[in-house]
Amino acid sequence: MAVPPEADDSTPPQSNPATAGPEPELRGVDLARRALEEARAAARAAGKSVGQGRASPRKGGVRALRRRSGWSGAHPDERDPQTLSALAMQLAKGRGWSGKVAEGTVFGRWATVVGEDIASHATPISLENGILSIQAESTAWATQLRMFQSQILAKIAAAVGNGVVKQLKINGPTAPSWRHGDRHVKGRGPRDTYG
Repeated sequence: MAVPPEADDSTPPQSNPATAGPEPELRGVDLARRALEEARAAARAAGKSVGQGRASPRKGGVRALRRRSGWSGAHPDERDPQTLSALAMQLAKGRGWSGKVAEGTVFGRWATVVGEDIASHATPISLENGILSIQAESTAWATQLRMFQSQILAKIAAAVGNGVVKQLKINGPTAPSWRHGDRHVKGRGPRDTYG
């Protein structure tokens, strides 16, 4: 079955301007293209520069237009809403407080820095000259923490940065004092009490 030439979709319809009737109704992309052409013609008639993109190449491109107009693109930039933590870190860096903020993070977020298990059995006491003193709840936990000292230092460095905590000083619980009152005698203490 042969297709007549007027029904073939591959050839565009030929139009004769002298015999053309009313213009067919445009749809989709053709309608948008026609509207763009009319807008460009109106801009040229008003004496404005009309380029092919968002910004004329003579005026610095799209980046210059972004700076002038204030609109933001699809990617995040400094004009987008920022999180409070990002703004606080930016302020701390600008004022030279980064070291103190990192130290405060070790104490304030101890459970998230080292993990819930270690945090439930050990507490940070002080941080001086890069040495973090930790108080363990028992001698067994103090021994366990000493064995995992390098892993704990790696977790702290990942959370607050390198160089904030350089060394750990892990202490077990303190023994009870046998000194009662103002007067006491020097000696070896309770010798046979603990076997």
